[in-house]
Amino acid sequence: MSKHDQGAPLGRELLAWLDEAATHSLPGPGVTRLFCSAEHRAVLERIADWMCDAGLEPSLDASGNLVGSSPRAKAGERTLILGSHQDTVVEGGKYDGMLGVALPLMALKVLRERGIELPYGVQVVAFGDEEGTRFQSTLIGSRALAGTFQPASLDARDADGVTLGEALRDFGGDPDAIPALARDPERVLGFCEVHIEQGPVLEQRDHAVGVVTALTGIERHRVSLSGKAGHAGTTPMPGRRDALVGAAEMVVEADRVLNATEQLVGVVGKLDVRPNAVNVIPAETTFTLELRSPDPERRRAGREQLLGAFADIAEARGLTLDMQQTYSAEAVDCADWMIEALEAAGEAAGQPAERLFSGAGHDGLAMHDLTDIGMLFVRCRDGLSHHPDEAITAEDAEAATRVMMAFLRGLDERV
Repeated sequence: MSKHDQGAPLGRELLAWLDEAATHSLPGPGVTRLFCSAEHRAVLERIADWMCDAGLEPSLDASGNLVGSSPRAKAGERTLILGSHQDTVVEGGKYDGMLGVALPLMALKVLRERGIELPYGVQVVAFGDEEGTRFQSTLIGSRALAGTFQPASLDARDADGVTLGEALRDFGGDPDAIPALARDPERVLGFCEVHIEQGPVLEQRDHAVGVVTALTGIERHRVSLSGKAGHAGTTPMPGRRDALVGAAEMVVEADRVLNATEQLVGVVGKLDVRPNAVNVIPAETTFTLELRSPDPERRRAGREQLLGAFADIAEARGLTLDMQQTYSAEAVDCADWMIEALEAAGEAAGQPAERLFSGAGHDGLAMHDLTDIGMLFVRCRDGLSHHPDEAITAEDAEAATRVMMAFLRGLDERV
């Protein structure tokens, strides 16, 4: 513990909560907690305790979210929704998602202990499934609240052949009742999420917190190349139609373009080779290309540049090219009033809170269809996320909690 952390009692208590939550995980490095799993059920019991400490009444909704509601929220008054997701990637960290569940509950707990009653309703949501690790069906819980849930996603199966609908019923949810979870926009003040930055900007600025301006747009493509297999020892090098060599050239080109383009990032994250034999020229290679940018025009231009280059490479190497878009989610802006309210809260708490955009997707992508959204980032060590070594300090946790307390108190004028 650093000498700074010793003076951060709320931060230390918050990290202790998060340490306990992290014990509800499959064996192995880091935290692995999948939607509708035994680990999910166990962590909700602890989150329910936090909700009660914060003066909220917890309940499991039909989509697998745990929702803590204040008396004003239960009475139907206009309500601010806070929260994040409890699920993780495989061998992830203890702060991605869970920080955004625990921190607002800590802020509400302290306000309650000080006798401060907020003049509006509050709900804190531990969303069931944001990462999509088990069923590859992201944002289930937030889409349910936003009224954009797609019933077809209930047919998605995990590695054991269990459908999402079956798992949800076994967990205590009710797939048939999910449409009724959609919130009335007129009764919602907005949605605010706290999250580790998952990047290095706050460390570079030496700031504990930052205010997010937009959530990035994301698109994914499947790129397939077909060449011709042959004996690796007897086929002359000139004229080979090697699908893997073509794919390798495309990967390098993608890296070059992404490094040369501001506010555009991406990755070739998966690659499959057929026949994948030690002495056979690869006949088919398939890889994924993901592009992210908060600027849709920049993302479109980058995509066209890359796909055009891929076509040229394929033609030069005698390969057949097939490119299919498999996923797309447009960027969404955080509401100006929410950005300004979080900045004002940072100032009130003595914390500089400069603006930055999020290069990752969050539950806000879905909640934006319901209401105005805002997001507070918290500095994480080395910008690391989706990794067992994910870390924040108690001092930063304290700072972010105090910013959230100021934010909640500063919303009086919007009620």
